[in-house]
Amino acid sequence: MDITSKSVRGRGAQSNAVGRFERHGREAVDDGWDIVEDLPPLRTEVTDEVPRRVITRNTSPDISFDRSINPYRGCEHGCVYCFARPSHAYLGLSPGLDFETKLIARPQAPRVLEAELRRAS
Repeated sequence: MDITSKSVRGRGAQSNAVGRFERHGREAVDDGWDIVEDLPPLRTEVTDEVPRRVITRNTSPDISFDRSINPYRGCEHGCVYCFARPSHAYLGLSPGLDFETKLIARPQAPRVLEAELRRAS
């Protein structure tokens, strides 16, 4: 039985597909040694980073805005259609469940934003 066939309760993504830049993939399978029902619920981890910029430019034709402010990466909301999901692949993480459970906060974002807005364009 494939472990991913069980619904991940409370999450939008139901898999943790490998990022497109990774060479190797990993997949959990039930080998009979553990009881699938006993798997712990997914917990959200938050780590900090100091960004160089917080204003992100976007040139996608299907997004109606060309800039956004990003005080964090990842999101617990779990909207499977989110345009930001692929960004986790650049970090070596999955755009699936990693996007919802491995969040990256940017506590310095207000200071970086102020410096960014003060710079000449």
